[in-house]
Amino acid sequence: VQLQASGGGLVPPGGSLRLSCAASGVTLDNHAIAWFRQTPGKEREGVSCISTSDGKTLYDGSVKGRFIVSRDNAKNTVYLQMNNLKPDDTAVYYCATDEGRCSLWARTYGHWGQGTLVTVSS
Repeated sequence: VQLQASGGGLVPPGGSLRLSCAASGVTLDNHAIAWFRQTPGKEREGVSCISTSDGKTLYDGSVKGRFIVSRDNAKNTVYLQMNNLKPDDTAVYYCATDEGRCSLWARTYGHWGQGTLVTVSS
């Protein structure tokens, strides 16, 4: 299983970005795909998750109402639309997957992408 995260960049506060997570080597028909983020010196924190089987989603309270996770099963890709970005959203964002239900607990996932940097700054 390989995950390729992309779409990070520099954006001013209040701006938007869309991250993509493309999966290969696995058909995501009964998986949870989650987004995590990490800043130096801090633990990786769960941001959002989507179940590829039924589309159910999960969000951390810090991003609920601003971020939207979606999937395109035909493309084996999951997206994270990030709106109204804040400086505190600055981090390296990772996608991860494993079979089963959504969780924002990092230990749930055995397969991780390489990360994409999001910087929110004026």
